[in-house]
Amino acid sequence: MKKILITGALGQIGSELLLKMRDIYGTDQVIATDIKSDKHQGLVQSGPYETLDVTQAQDMFHIAQKYQVDTIIHLAALLSATAEAKPLLAWNLNMGGLVNALEVARELRCQFFTPSSIGAFGPSTPKEHTPQVTIQRPTTMYGVNKVAGELLCDYYFYKFGVDTRGLRFPGLISYVAPPGGGTTDYAVDIYYEALQKSRYTSYIAQGTYMDMMYMPDALRAILALMESDPAKLIHRNAYNVTAMSVQPEDFAQAIRKYIPNFKLDYKVDPIRQAIADSWPNSLDSTAAREEWGFSATYDLDKMTMDMLDKLQEKLSHKVS
Repeated sequence: MKKILITGALGQIGSELLLKMRDIYGTDQVIATDIKSDKHQGLVQSGPYETLDVTQAQDMFHIAQKYQVDTIIHLAALLSATAEAKPLLAWNLNMGGLVNALEVARELRCQFFTPSSIGAFGPSTPKEHTPQVTIQRPTTMYGVNKVAGELLCDYYFYKFGVDTRGLRFPGLISYVAPPGGGTTDYAVDIYYEALQKSRYTSYIAQGTYMDMMYMPDALRAILALMESDPAKLIHRNAYNVTAMSVQPEDFAQAIRKYIPNFKLDYKVDPIRQAIADSWPNSLDSTAAREEWGFSATYDLDKMTMDMLDKLQEKLSHKVS
């Protein structure tokens, strides 16, 4: 049975993947780690938890060794907008943490997953149906980290035989975790504001298309990739995955089916807009489909219905 260590377990992906993995593999089989725990007492108390700064290599090794883990899910990182505001911190955390996690995986012979991102592409990348293999010249620190991370994971696979795997995620949308400093976070904020104020001011300009995915599809993709036959994995550390390519107005139209008086206006943030403009409009996920059976189940309308339903329940609980 798998024994799994998750870094960044209290973040956007980790907070949901942790509970899903504990349901599948058993509570005591999944060890959560993060640098702080004060705002996530429920998750911290739901099973094994250790405080961890991923830049501290020995601490990570000792935790992995203590629990005798055979799988590492490395999620600890600064996201795109935050990384651009603090580029040196982003390099030290994103790259330092990754190489530490890979070293632990090498020493303990662990299976390894870390996410890449649509941010690994740049303005010279083809914008529509971006191929699996194409030019990658990102213009952000986050993007540089992601490209370097893909290559570093390839290196550990070819050089040391570490079973490394990864996905290039689009923007991820979730009702569980609050926005965490990503360029695509408007696609989460807009649902909160629709329910609370019936209006939203987008920091991303009208007509700006970006790939998005609902978190349940993202979690299923991680689990499917980790359980897939390693012999079939050609692009093992950087699979394009996608569900929908949308602009802000598309979200507004989907929301108006349930909140007819919803209003959308714009106040563009130049920093996040520049990041968005450097990314592809849509990704080609053919390799993921063919090599390990990836598919997304949520389109924009199905996701919007579920987001509004779940957020309405969540917000009503807060009020009461």
